[in-house]
Amino acid sequence: MNVVVTGGNRGIGLAVCAELARQGHRVVVVARDAVKGEQAVRSLPGEAVLVQGDLSTVAGTRELADRLGAACPEIDVLVHNAGLWPSRRVLTADGLEEAFAVNHLAPFTLNRLLEGRLRRVVQVSAGLYVKGRADPGRTPYGLDFHPLRTYADTKLCNVAVLPIFAERWRARGLTIDAVHPGVINTGLGDRKGPVGLLLKAAKRFWKTPAQGAAPVVALTTAQTTGRYYDELTEIPMSVDHELGAQLWEQAEKLSGIA
Repeated sequence: MNVVVTGGNRGIGLAVCAELARQGHRVVVVARDAVKGEQAVRSLPGEAVLVQGDLSTVAGTRELADRLGAACPEIDVLVHNAGLWPSRRVLTADGLEEAFAVNHLAPFTLNRLLEGRLRRVVQVSAGLYVKGRADPGRTPYGLDFHPLRTYADTKLCNVAVLPIFAERWRARGLTIDAVHPGVINTGLGDRKGPVGLLLKAAKRFWKTPAQGAAPVVALTTAQTTGRYYDELTEIPMSVDHELGAQLWEQAEKLSGIA
């Protein structure tokens, strides 16, 4: 299989790449930092290549789609692993809040631009999405930014459009599922100061990236679509279909696909 993994240079993404490469699959590592991406590729046990790309802007995501098309005419599995949990509001060159751009708009844009080459999509999600309160008029611009809740809000955006992708692709046999890999000890959400020290101490008791990678890797060969998994257990999705439709239409406009 040809498997593309965004954010594949560290954390869960790197562990996913390592296991897939060990199984004999060709892995395409997507990383924003070319140097770190090359280091990751060299550390992998099998065939792997780097495709550098910036998911924080629409232009960067479109350029990445072109590069992936050149590197992989057929993509058996696209794993959306890259994610941000920001501590402060940062706007991208498009005027969008950065976590919204990376966690939601970039996966949406890649799915639409690459859907003619894809066979399966696995979205690395977060169980916290159920705590999200996404507002299409505010969340994309960080007008409701919160250092804890924004992560949940943007993950909710991503999950809310998943059923629409599943229905759009069903007749073609293209499948998509989302998975919460567990509470994993990675650099996601790291903070400075006293809060950062407390978080670092707590993370010592969390699962390893390799443990978090296991359910993601398992889903790469699953035959289901439109499902949400908590690790290896399927659970019902808690989404507002009207919100999903609004976010879908908005993402088409923001990405320029409409």
